[in-house]
Amino acid sequence: MAIRNIVKIGDDVLRKVCRTQLTFDDKLATILDDMAETMYKAEGVGLAAPQVGVLRRFCVVDVGDGLIELINPVIVEKSGSQTGSEGCLSIPERFEDVTRPMSVTVRAQNRKGENIVISAEGFKARAFCHEIDHLDGVLYIDRVDKK
Repeated sequence: MAIRNIVKIGDDVLRKVCRTQLTFDDKLATILDDMAETMYKAEGVGLAAPQVGVLRRFCVVDVGDGLIELINPVIVEKSGSQTGSEGCLSIPERFEDVTRPMSVTVRAQNRKGENIVISAEGFKARAFCHEIDHLDGVLYIDRVDKK
């Protein structure tokens, strides 16, 4: 495993829509392992592929209850709302209030290409939404609540 450089705001890669991940091989496994190590080293709770310069649809999330890998994730259900402070490893030292769903259900694949469905509430739902936004070139600052 290796620590990868985290792309910072201003780099065009953060504004691009990622391509579907079609192959589930050792290369993907290595990138996922590197992303998890990079996220933990940076003390983050999520990291999306474009944040390490890879324009593919996958991310890693760990809000304190174990690592979750989401490949080709799609939010298939959402409900409620929550407003809270968000930050981003690609936008250091900046935090803003963002409204997100209180709960989400995500359909994705795991590193073996198997279909998975994960439901999340609260902070984990926020993290899923934040990372999936990255895969569409959307940053949390685009969703900041206007006062």
